[in-house]
Amino acid sequence: MPARGLITIKSDYGPEVTMNRLEAELSAKGMTVFARVDHAAGAEAAGLSLHPTELIVFGNARGGTPLMQAARTIGVDLPIRMLVWEDASRDTWLTYNDPKWLATRHGLGRDAAAAVNALASALRALVAAATASTAPPADQRANGQSDPEP
Repeated sequence: MPARGLITIKSDYGPEVTMNRLEAELSAKGMTVFARVDHAAGAEAAGLSLHPTELIVFGNARGGTPLMQAARTIGVDLPIRMLVWEDASRDTWLTYNDPKWLATRHGLGRDAAAAVNALASALRALVAAATASTAPPADQRANGQSDPEP
C-alpha cells in the first residue's frame, strides 16, 4: 500500500543517471542543493545491503518562505526532499511529498494556494526532466489516487 501524500514516478534511467539529471535540472533552475544522502552507501558501511537509494535535499527561499509565512510548521518538511531508488526488479523510481498534501498537513489556507500550486507545478517539471517521464495530472498519481489527508 503506497504511503499517503507521496508521488512516485518511474524513471526511464537508472538511479545514478536519474539523480544526476535531477541535480543538473535543479542547478539550471537556480535551486540550492543542500545535500545528497546515499542510503545504500550507509547501509553498506553498516554491513547491510540496500538497492541504490539516494535522497537529495534542495530548495529556494523565494519559493519556501511564503509557505512558512503561512504556517511555520511546514519548515519541518522544507527544504524539499526527493528520493531516487531502485526496486528489486531494478526499476528506478523518484518519490517526493505532494505539495498539496503538505498544505493540508500544515493547514495552509487559500492564501497559500498560489504558492502551493506553483511549487507543485515546478516539482512536476523537475521530475519530468529528470526521469523523461510525463508527470501525471495533479489529481492522479503513479501509485493511485493521492489522499490529501495526513
